Amino acid sequence: MTLGDWVEESTSRVRTDGISGARESLYEFYVGLCRNAGRRVNYGTNVFEESWDVLVILDACRWDLMQEVVSNYDFIDETMTYSVASSSEEWMEKTFRKVDTSNVGYVTANPFSRQKLDPNDFFLLDEVWEYAVDDEVRTVPADAVTDRTIRAHRELNPDCLVAHYMQPHYPFVPNPMDEGLPLEDFGGSDHEDVWDKLRRGKVSREEVWENYRANLEYVLDSVETLLRSVDGSVVITADHGNLLGEFGLYGHPDYVPVPALKRVPWCRTTAEDDGTYEPVEWTNESGANDREELLRDLGYK
Repeated sequence: MTLGDWVEESTSRVRTDGISGARESLYEFYVGLCRNAGRRVNYGTNVFEESWDVLVILDACRWDLMQEVVSNYDFIDETMTYSVASSSEEWMEKTFRKVDTSNVGYVTANPFSRQKLDPNDFFLLDEVWEYAVDDEVRTVPADAVTDRTIRAHRELNPDCLVAHYMQPHYPFVPNPMDEGLPLEDFGGSDHEDVWDKLRRGKVSREEVWENYRANLEYVLDSVETLLRSVDGSVVITADHGNLLGEFGLYGHPDYVPVPALKRVPWCRTTAEDDGTYEPVEWTNESGANDREELLRDLGYK
């Protein structure tokens, strides 16, 4: 967005919403300043600088969130690193643009793959988001990524295999209503995501964190299935984290160099296919999902 666009949009917003509109515009301006700084000051380690056979990406997983569940899973630990990016779109661009991916299988639930990647550059590019969205929870179930990754390993066996889960990224799959929290507080038909609701005081940090953690546990349960259904050395990490008010910022705007946003898990483990799990075949008879609608559901629009 150019400065002129921002001024025009801000003027319209203030006329419509008054003080609240002015606050929104000021927040957007502040985020823009942070992004400009991030384009000049960048840091982080590209995942391809390290050795692994299978790379598990947990979308938007903070390092300190992972620490809270370490005792529940024997394949994760407290090791951390810094991502090259603060958003998925930025991560794909910086991770793959200077790497030979002709031997890489990439199974992804994140729809930015269509915008940033060329399938011809990969051994396999399986865009699970295109056919496996659960309309009820408005995201790609973890098991869809697990099952498609297992099939890619057993049937194609690329040298490097990346499984990019959408969780613990919002929307939260475990229903907040199970804990007595109103579902509309965690997103709704207006596509206002949970980070905007937190910033505006519509939900508490404690409520958000509780459901954020539940979403992490949900995906880790599926990752556990993956680890007994593929072979090789495995790294479990994230493309970025989420901000819950650090430096006055929320969510994961791109090119923002705040450590709390770029600090992510880096868990090394091993996997062995014991042959006991048979992956489900994921199909969608109604055809491809609407990418723009999915992006809105994920809070990107």
